[in-house]
Amino acid sequence: PGTTFDHVVPWLVLGATALFVLQRPVMQWARRHDGAPLDEGTLVSRPPALPMLAFQLTVGVYGGYFGAGVGIFMLAALGFMGLTNIHRMNGLKNWSGSCMNAVAAGTFAFSGIVDWPVALTMATGAITGGYLGARLAQGIPQTFVRGAVAVVGAVSGVWLLVRSL
Repeated sequence: PGTTFDHVVPWLVLGATALFVLQRPVMQWARRHDGAPLDEGTLVSRPPALPMLAFQLTVGVYGGYFGAGVGIFMLAALGFMGLTNIHRMNGLKNWSGSCMNAVAAGTFAFSGIVDWPVALTMATGAITGGYLGARLAQGIPQTFVRGAVAVVGAVSGVWLLVRSL
């Protein structure tokens, strides 16, 4: 039910933010103990582990259903998959989000419950904002982008939590 979901969402957003913040130190620790290189250049030579793909699928299903905090979930999943460049991760997140939203939009469109003027306005804003945001983020240092993602996730999660009480 919607009311139950409203109470769960803040914890999902806060959990996603915690995963995002923790994934970098956890992966650095794992690489030091595994002996694997700290760069992501070797990632293209081997596919991600099945649990990571399952986690990303779960993120996609969640994002298609609701979407709150899904970008942070995706960034955390990509970080646990071994990616370290936040700009590259953002690009993959945006592409994954576009695919996820296209599937969800198609599902909702065929169900006949779409308010098309509202949906097209939102799609235009999302595409424009995503493109402009990605272009802007390319010129910002990675540490600042990571910090901004963490702050936005934490503030959003706390706001949703306060609102649900």
